[in-house]
Amino acid sequence: MKLMRVGAKGAERPAVLHSDGTIRDLSGIVDDIAGDVLTPEGLVKIAGADLSGLPELDKSLRIGPCVGRVGKFICVGLNYADHAAESGLDVPREPVLFMKATSAICGPNDDVIIPKNSSQTDWEVELGVVIGKEARYVDEEDALDHVAGYCVVNDVSEREFQTRRSGQWVKGKSADTFGPIGPWLVTKDEVNDPQNLGMWLEVDGHRYQNGSTRTMVFGVVRVVSYISQFMSLQPGDVITTGTPPGVGMGIKPDPVYLRPGQTMRLGVEGLGEQTQKTVAWQG
Repeated sequence: MKLMRVGAKGAERPAVLHSDGTIRDLSGIVDDIAGDVLTPEGLVKIAGADLSGLPELDKSLRIGPCVGRVGKFICVGLNYADHAAESGLDVPREPVLFMKATSAICGPNDDVIIPKNSSQTDWEVELGVVIGKEARYVDEEDALDHVAGYCVVNDVSEREFQTRRSGQWVKGKSADTFGPIGPWLVTKDEVNDPQNLGMWLEVDGHRYQNGSTRTMVFGVVRVVSYISQFMSLQPGDVITTGTPPGVGMGIKPDPVYLRPGQTMRLGVEGLGEQTQKTVAWQG
């Protein structure tokens, strides 16, 4: 299934992309694409519904974040060897974890706001993993039992805030609109192999990133198992798993960063596409 949330910000309703290409309203079945709805039992309830009989929604409606009420937005850094190299950093021996504020989450086609005093706002196409079953101390062989599905994430980052302002990376990762997720949460039964998905990102039609989840240092099962050793994972938590090379910071000899008035397009194979326009912060 391709689950989604549509409508104005803060008033999104749960929906599903039907096989005929229409968007069907799930609000008579579930209250949101969030929390317990993402458990195995919740997904079975949706899958058992007569989707063709549900009300059809206008395709012109805004697409919101594909998961509501996200509890934790957990990121894995330097998880592609070639991206670590372009960043001038060693490949980590264990997954590098940091958090992104949940207030950064926005819809996949919402404007991305370049923060006040920013000079190095950058892009990162990533595979997002959505948790569907509580996970504590999970073994790798059981990790996918705790996954509801996958989505596209743009891990927008302000590099000066991230690397030059001391402290943890979270400062460069958490500005409002720095976490577009969606358009869909694609349930795991529709993703044969999360470690074999093409991914790409363009700015103003120029392709900067063109990679594959095949080159992850730590794959999805390792990441889910690893994180669960340090904190519990709850249904609706989102893990974003790192980016392939081609970020603006890594362009030599002169890095390229986003400025107002540009358009980002990005996608992950089978998980849909995002399009965002960059706008200046208005105080």
